[in-house]
Amino acid sequence: MDDPSVLVEPSGSTAFASDRRPRLFFQLVPESKVVKNRVHLDLSADDPVAEVARLTEIGATVAAEHEHLTVLLDPDGNEFCLSRR
Repeated sequence: MDDPSVLVEPSGSTAFASDRRPRLFFQLVPESKVVKNRVHLDLSADDPVAEVARLTEIGATVAAEHEHLTVLLDPDGNEFCLSRR
C-alpha cells in the first residue's frame, strides 16, 4: 500500500534560524473538509509566548490551547498551529 503522505523540504536549508525555510507536509485524511481551510500550517518559534502575542496583535485569534501547541485563526478564520516544543 502506498503512503499518501508527502513531506516537501527545500534544498539548501541550514540549521541557522535566519536561513530556515518552511517544510510542508501533506497528508490524506478520511474526512472531508466542510469549511474553507484546505491548507493547515504548523509553525514553531523560539519564543512561542511572544509569538502568540505578536500574531494576535496583527489579527490572529487563539482558538484553543493544547499541551504542546496553540491553535490560532487568521483574520479569515483559517486554522494554523504554533508549536510550544
